[in-house]
Amino acid sequence: MKRIFLLSLLLIHFPAKASSPLNQRLNQRQPISVDKKISSLNNAAHNSVNPKVLKLALTAYNCAVLSGQGKQEKLTIVDYSRPSSERRLWVFDLANDKLLFNSLVAHGKGSGEAFANYFSDKPETHASSLGLFITGNVYKGRDGYSLKLLGLEKNFNSHAESRNIVIHGAPYVNEMLASSGRIGRSWGCPAVPKQLAAPIINTIKDGGVVFSYYPDANWLKESKYLHCAAIPSQAEA
Repeated sequence: MKRIFLLSLLLIHFPAKASSPLNQRLNQRQPISVDKKISSLNNAAHNSVNPKVLKLALTAYNCAVLSGQGKQEKLTIVDYSRPSSERRLWVFDLANDKLLFNSLVAHGKGSGEAFANYFSDKPETHASSLGLFITGNVYKGRDGYSLKLLGLEKNFNSHAESRNIVIHGAPYVNEMLASSGRIGRSWGCPAVPKQLAAPIINTIKDGGVVFSYYPDANWLKESKYLHCAAIPSQAEA
């Protein structure tokens, strides 16, 4: 009886720690309805995103959620099928169906000139990589305030961290150069305008999902994130 009484006192004075609102939200995350989101997000982006690319990105996002990857409801899309002179990066808040950023973004020198048409995960290629990434932590390096990227797709982007593929600002990514037909190129990083680097990075850091697209037949066929069997709405290859 004495032991039971002491245990009761401990429970009164030291109650079980309740889950924080953030942990509760993360534990309750469910795959989103792809078809419904396409319409609402494209409306938010004033129909500036290719619906097919948006569907693929949302499908990959869902697969990441089902796999327990990613910590926040932010989705960044980079459409490398568009020229570098266009604003081909979008950051969406999926929880509120809002477009947060629509920006220029550079591709790697090894990927092409105005258009990117070659992609690689190999070191020293200075090429951009395709597929799904999870954002990591921020740091200050050679290119200033930067955001690490963890590539999730073997043979397509899994060497991103060892290749130092990060999001950073660059002076060669600006509207003046874009008006001439082509912005500058990186060593494979999705570099953004200097003035937008910190706002974008602070929005998507620590568990955001980044989807880099190009209609590469091999990647569209082999990517496990585009063919997640548990997802009801499948992506079209």
